[in-house]
Amino acid sequence: MALAAAVFANSASAATAKPRLTKERAVALFLANGKVADWLDRYPVKGRVKDATYESDSTKCAAGAQSGCWTVRVWWSKNKQVDAGEIAEGKVDDGSTRVTEAWTGPQVAWKMARGYDGAFGGKKINTLSVWLAFCAVFLLGLFDFRRPLSLRNLDLIALLSFSVSLWFFNHGNIFTSVPLAYVPMAYLLARCLWIGMRGRPVRAAQPIWKPAILLAAAVFLMGFRIGLNVEDSNVIDVGYAGVIGAERISSGVMPYDHFPKEDDLKACGPADSAGEIRDRIQFNGRCESANPLGDTYGPVAYEAYLPGYWIRGWSGKWDKLPSVHLTSIIFDVLCAFGLGLAGLRFGGRWLGAALAFAWAAFPFTQYVSMSNTNDAIVPVFLIFGLWLSSSPFARGAAAALSGWTKFAALVVAPMWLTYPGPIRWRRPRPALAFATGFLVATLLAFSVLLLDAHPIQAAQTFYDRTLKTQITRESPFSLWDWAQYHARGIPDLHLVQWVLEGLLVAGAFAAAFFPRIKTPLQLAALTGALLIGFELVLTHWFYLYIPWFFPFVVFALLFSGREQPEPGV
Repeated sequence: MALAAAVFANSASAATAKPRLTKERAVALFLANGKVADWLDRYPVKGRVKDATYESDSTKCAAGAQSGCWTVRVWWSKNKQVDAGEIAEGKVDDGSTRVTEAWTGPQVAWKMARGYDGAFGGKKINTLSVWLAFCAVFLLGLFDFRRPLSLRNLDLIALLSFSVSLWFFNHGNIFTSVPLAYVPMAYLLARCLWIGMRGRPVRAAQPIWKPAILLAAAVFLMGFRIGLNVEDSNVIDVGYAGVIGAERISSGVMPYDHFPKEDDLKACGPADSAGEIRDRIQFNGRCESANPLGDTYGPVAYEAYLPGYWIRGWSGKWDKLPSVHLTSIIFDVLCAFGLGLAGLRFGGRWLGAALAFAWAAFPFTQYVSMSNTNDAIVPVFLIFGLWLSSSPFARGAAAALSGWTKFAALVVAPMWLTYPGPIRWRRPRPALAFATGFLVATLLAFSVLLLDAHPIQAAQTFYDRTLKTQITRESPFSLWDWAQYHARGIPDLHLVQWVLEGLLVAGAFAAAFFPRIKTPLQLAALTGALLIGFELVLTHWFYLYIPWFFPFVVFALLFSGREQPEPGV
């Protein structure tokens, strides 16, 4: 009892203790921080607004704090048209006078830009030893050892070179990580266009590994990946959104504009470390963890989680979410399996085993699995569409299902319509079969809108929550939106982005007519090129999107042409 009383007395006195620092001194200490000073040099002194608030509760300060802390914020604006908003934020320990947190530029509004350890994928996949082990296995299995200076080897290194950009991202250096991601994307775009336009495979020596060895390695790696997912992965908001949407659909509720919210709703859980209460009583009377922006994807992104939800359920909270883990594992395995089938059909046993191995060994596919997002759902339909590419109906259905997961895949639809050559008006059956497959898959996907009593209004809600939100969103994770910071030395590249978007649209339709005769190799290469092109012009780009194009790029790079059949007509 005496000990408890002493602890209570100490905590009470800490809560009422006056700060040692003044507001002005706390602000001065924060502005003197090297990182903060370097960023603020980009803004004129005129227009800056500074403020600091004291927090007496040490538990809300940096770890190890013995007393309270100051939260310091800096804003800058020139006028109503040029307003950078909050440009710096951080904490100053009142006892030691140390700056314990310093966030600048994109780190202020975007916590994912701060380089938190294991924020995406958990800690194990982000450790240098595990990541480099995946890279080494990937190279060991696919490297052309007889011609070490071959283009194929350079291609493999280019695929892995996204790791350099990711390293800077994990250390919170966004203005270095973002430009570095464009280098391998531009290179792989050029390679895919070269292969797709020429229709000739990459020259490489005979592989040193037999198909049985690569297949065994792929099976082992897939088991290892599943173990990593179960043991150490996390679920970010994207994956959490999937099971929410599945629960809404399964309950007979249209998911759009029916995701768990926070504002003006009754709290039903404790506050988190930031003092926010995310658990609220929702429209259905359930206590659910908020994810108000999770309904920005196509309907297939939620329908794909239905089997996992039916098997493992959902508590309504952002907990371990076993149904999301199960869904991630299922689609991860399906991607590897589908690539194996496509490779076996068009390139024989070695290509089938090599493609399955490539998916299993590539670190960024495991990054997606460990983050438990929906980004393996996007390529899986196109992978099986490639495998069944001689069927126009299957191609149409695959393009629709992938596109109505995340809209990027719609960019390949014109080219997939005309494969393996231009539409022949005297023989319209292939085009009609493609259109039928696309339409049937679209109707099935959008049947969720019929769960609303007013389907027309539901369609408007769908547009507002998805396409409109995606088009108008701001993001620091591409070159195109850095002008929002109004900082000296950072150019406004929106005009360049618009030009590139126009070229992408033109290229998507041009690919439907040229080259005139397409082989499975060309279909894969140009699909990869279009998906890379889409990602190059995205305002919000992230490493989780690399697996969208990876299957088709690696197909084009590993394909030898030795057992390629004639394309179906």
